[in-house]
Order: sequence, then structure tokens, then C-alpha cells
Amino acid sequence: MSESGREDAPGLFGLRILLVEDEYFLADDMMRALKGAGAEIAGPVDTREGALGFIEGASPLDGAVLDINLHGKMSFEVASALQVRSVPFVFTTGYDQAAIPPEFAHVPRWEKPFDPAALARALPSLFKA
Repeated sequence: MSESGREDAPGLFGLRILLVEDEYFLADDMMRALKGAGAEIAGPVDTREGALGFIEGASPLDGAVLDINLHGKMSFEVASALQVRSVPFVFTTGYDQAAIPPEFAHVPRWEKPFDPAALARALPSLFKA
């Protein structure tokens, strides 16, 4: 066991991840899973405006987890802002691939419901690339 008390170095250690999710309990579960993997969490936020505030802020982001539908509003403006800044991200959604605009076809999509811990384990390869 390491000095930090963890058996292995966490996969997201030292990475600042923006969490954008409007379902409170899912946001809380994802935040716990990401923190457990070593991430520093920006947010969580549940609106496009809140997400854009973090993206435009002074502190850099290493990645983002972005719900497509935030209180009935699509978050593609947020996805564009992340893409312009070369911040890797994943979509979390109940929508199928057909609902995603072509410019985001390459973005990984986690279909709800999903296991937040499985998402946290899968992110390091994307966010450290």
C-alpha cells in the first residue's frame, strides 16, 4: 500500500475534471467515483452557463464529463467550447448516437444508466492521451 493509503496510484490523480450533470444523485455518484480515482472536480454544474463559466475560467481543465440534456437544453454549445480548447470529454446521455451532431460523432458516449465507477476507470486513457 502506498503512503497515500491507496493500493495503486489512482488513474485520474492530479487531473481537473469538469462534471456537468443535472441529475443530482447521478452527479453525486459520479463526483465520488471521480474523486476516488484521484481527480479534482470542477463543479458539478447543472447548466450550460455554469459549465461555460468553468471552461472560460482561469484554471485549466484536463477533461470533462458532459450530460447532453441539461434541464431540457442541449449542451452542444458546451461541447464546442471544450473542443475549441482541446479539452477531452465524454458524453453521458440517454440519447442514441443519432441525436449527436456529426462534429461530435468521435466523442465517446456513456449511455444512461451506467456505473459511475466504471466510467471513472475508463477515463484515464482518454484524459491523459
